[in-house]
Amino acid sequence: MTQAAAPARPYRSVLYIPGSKDRALEKARTLATDAIIFDLEDAVAPDEKLRARELLAETLRSADYGGRARIVRINGLDTEWGADDARAFAGAGVEAILIPKVSSPADLDAVAALVPETPLWAMMETAAGMLNAAAIAAHPRLQGMVMGTNDLAKELGCRFRTDRLALQAGLGLCLLAARAHGLVIVDGVYNAFKDDEGLRAECEQGRDMGFDGKTLIHPAQLAIANAAFAPSEAEVDLARRQIAAFEEAQAQGLGVAVVDGKIVENLHIVTARQILAKAEAIAAMQES
Repeated sequence: MTQAAAPARPYRSVLYIPGSKDRALEKARTLATDAIIFDLEDAVAPDEKLRARELLAETLRSADYGGRARIVRINGLDTEWGADDARAFAGAGVEAILIPKVSSPADLDAVAALVPETPLWAMMETAAGMLNAAAIAAHPRLQGMVMGTNDLAKELGCRFRTDRLALQAGLGLCLLAARAHGLVIVDGVYNAFKDDEGLRAECEQGRDMGFDGKTLIHPAQLAIANAAFAPSEAEVDLARRQIAAFEEAQAQGLGVAVVDGKIVENLHIVTARQILAKAEAIAAMQES
């Protein structure tokens, strides 16, 4: 299978919002986030689960979130709330239902049977999920993956390191699987929401690895993630010059061009067009 292109729709910033918090749900309509994960799982206490589901369902029926992708993270089907969560948001105009702790394709099958039309995303946060990433990514209903690095670190029993050395194997396996099947894939959260430099470094690491964006736990993290995962002016300029030079070379019957002393082939033009498409999508979102 050839590598699929990364999606043009931006997912630079994907902000978790508790489904039980009225004010947070309202504020999210004005935040500069590309996507929102409305959380019914970890962010909601057990005695608030039912109220949160009702509140979120009513909010999504009536509130305008503009161009922001709307993703609902349900509780696991091994809980008393999971199946009803899934049914409540089937066909509710959301971009996807996010399933926690996906460890095998069977976890997706179980939710797919409850919501036959709604796209699915998978939380990748278990050791089994890392080992089964390729099979999970191949599921016909799956459209995105979200790295759950906190839960993965807990399961691995690893220590925190700024280079995330212990997590690299899992991150890489999921990236390979997502790219092989043309899925969106976003990096895990950075817990120290007041540590701008640490967040910037982790965003840049995730961007350089190939992630589409980063999940975030606080609105204060949005600007850094949006900047890190957006094409820079220099990247956009280079992409345009590569395309122009390659088209000129082709007109002259040549198969390659040279830009800034480097060979430019068709594979570089594919990447250049993806960069321009992403920049255009970000600009369109900012205008909406």
